[in-house]
Amino acid sequence: MAEHDNLIEVGVAQIDITPDYPIRLNGYGSRRTVSEGIIQRIWAKALVIGGDDEDPVLMITVENCGLPDEFTEDLAIRIEGKTGIPRENFVACFTHTHSAPCLTNSAAFIFSADISPEEQETIDRYTRELGNWLEALAMEAITRRTPCHLTWNIGEVGFAKNRRTDGGPVDHSLPVLQFTNADGDLHAVWASYACHCTTLAGSDNHICGDWAGFAQEEIQKAHPNVTALITIGCGADANPESRMRPMPEGKQEVFETRLDYAKEHGRALAEEVNHQLERKATSLNNLPVGAFERVNLPFDKLPTQEEWKEKAAQGGAIGYHAQKHLDMIKDGQEIKTDISYPVQAWTFGGELAIIFLASEVVVDFSLRLKKEYDAKRLWVGAYANAFPGYIPSERVLAEGGYEGGGAMIYFGQPTRFASGVEQLVIDTVHKVLPTEFLAK
Repeated sequence: MAEHDNLIEVGVAQIDITPDYPIRLNGYGSRRTVSEGIIQRIWAKALVIGGDDEDPVLMITVENCGLPDEFTEDLAIRIEGKTGIPRENFVACFTHTHSAPCLTNSAAFIFSADISPEEQETIDRYTRELGNWLEALAMEAITRRTPCHLTWNIGEVGFAKNRRTDGGPVDHSLPVLQFTNADGDLHAVWASYACHCTTLAGSDNHICGDWAGFAQEEIQKAHPNVTALITIGCGADANPESRMRPMPEGKQEVFETRLDYAKEHGRALAEEVNHQLERKATSLNNLPVGAFERVNLPFDKLPTQEEWKEKAAQGGAIGYHAQKHLDMIKDGQEIKTDISYPVQAWTFGGELAIIFLASEVVVDFSLRLKKEYDAKRLWVGAYANAFPGYIPSERVLAEGGYEGGGAMIYFGQPTRFASGVEQLVIDTVHKVLPTEFLAK
């Protein structure tokens, strides 16, 4: 650990958010029934940095597939009302595990079929409970602050693989931020990796945190009384490489193999975190400052009503999506032409800049930002604040495919994004990051 005199107030807390009742799980549209049990309990965790008179920042991490924008905004308002922490200082991140409960309006068309009123009532119930748990979690972290040294460094993990192109781009970096109390004991650790939490397949219907959940578990086993937080980088087009390995025959054998792989990936990340904890790290002596901006990302030309009808006749996922939009038109609802996209940053003086991009962001954004900014002082995160769909780069948008637009039907979006979305996001990043972080 790099020793320094500056101590910063840091609070952490965690809460078990595993439902004690069956519920539909999000992430895989092939699932058609409620959950069948629990492989691993799932958690939400909170991290607050700064004292009451220091304009503190607060991060909540949730083991869930995705947090809707309106859910995060409602939570932010509730937390600000009780703590005074402003929106630009609060961020909510999700691990994107595909083995966690559905939330209301999160990938609303994922099943390409209507959910029964009873199942929707359960989803609504869990969504309300989660909001209440997260509010209480934030308050607990604030009450548990203690003076800490902050240090960080960047490691590397290798299990992410580009799922669009063999040998395609990935981001294997593993930024690690550690919090050590005044006595020199590790208090908390936060790490981020750019890879889907999809080691477990849609054929399984149990609650689990996937590799991120097992990574947190392994870190906390190695360091009792330490809170481990995992967030996800720009891994929208990256899967665990084990997804590409041959699978044995038999449903149970496949499940057990995939579960072993999820644990294997979790251990690999935890081992790299432990390695980074033993290395000399860079001190952070400045309190973080938050910045928050929104940008409207336009959709491509909307289908005409006749085109919607043609799509509806196809049936399946495309037909369901089209019929829903025809129903909206019939009810007099306007079809969206864009989305409001949040971009957020925390900057620790000139020492470190952390970017939080919303939803499923492809790797090109991270690789580009690390060229435009000083990569040694930059941490690029995604899967934060909102879950409107895949955010493609210009390259991926032109190539098409699932991440380039095909997945939009599962999020209930009318069509793919228009050209130029990448630049709009990058320009907004430049608004929230000080120029002193630009590459020389």
